[in-house]
Amino acid sequence: MPMHNWKRVPATLYHHFHQQWTVTVCNALNAGILPEGYSAFVEQYASGIVPDVLTVQSPSAGALRSREETRTLAPPRTRMVVQPREGRFHERANRITIRHHLGDVVSVIEVVSPGNKNGKLAVREFVAIAVELLKRGINLLIIDPFPPGPQDPESLHKLIWDEFDEGAPFALPAAEPLLLVSYRAAAPLVEFTPEAFIEPLRVGAQQPDMPAWLDSDLYVNVPLEKTYMAAWEVCPADFRYLVEHGTPPEVNPTPS
Repeated sequence: MPMHNWKRVPATLYHHFHQQWTVTVCNALNAGILPEGYSAFVEQYASGIVPDVLTVQSPSAGALRSREETRTLAPPRTRMVVQPREGRFHERANRITIRHHLGDVVSVIEVVSPGNKNGKLAVREFVAIAVELLKRGINLLIIDPFPPGPQDPESLHKLIWDEFDEGAPFALPAAEPLLLVSYRAAAPLVEFTPEAFIEPLRVGAQQPDMPAWLDSDLYVNVPLEKTYMAAWEVCPADFRYLVEHGTPPEVNPTPS
């Protein structure tokens, strides 16, 4: 199922799909993708409120060492990888948190909503929370189905990355303005700059699986295309027609 043009529908309608998709991704993770000891949860938050995950202790070194048997060694295959330069250390919505043994938050999956880009303050809050997560050693996967706008002209990734490596050049391809980016957080108190695995995307393209990092060398692939299709298929027919055509379906008059 190709990525749709979500800018053609009201934010209230996109919100319905946003909720469906996050729940579907969460269910897929819990249905066998996550290794033993990890659980995914859908957690609601409100714009302007720092999420509870920031108050949860990040994974301890002992917890990381206990996961040796489940480590994934092959690097993710994304077309773009952004690494630190040498010497450089409003609406309600859902996000997915991945917890280790129901406690430590090790990863967050965020599907961007129109409200996240609705003005300078909303973008600033989104970026601030993303940066805080990464600085605390919590990994982050961002799915942005909206092209850059006035408040993020070079993408949300550029704004986030500038907080770690200001001025580092980055640009999405003009023909692929949508963003999938997975951040592998650096170890807290050791270094602050994360690593970013990026897949540009366009309307009409199928989505690749994206890594959700669980620690510095363990990740799982999140099946974005499969979960997107599953969420889409349970949306109402009129909803799907509007998204695909940009106008509501014609209503045939009831025969008298």
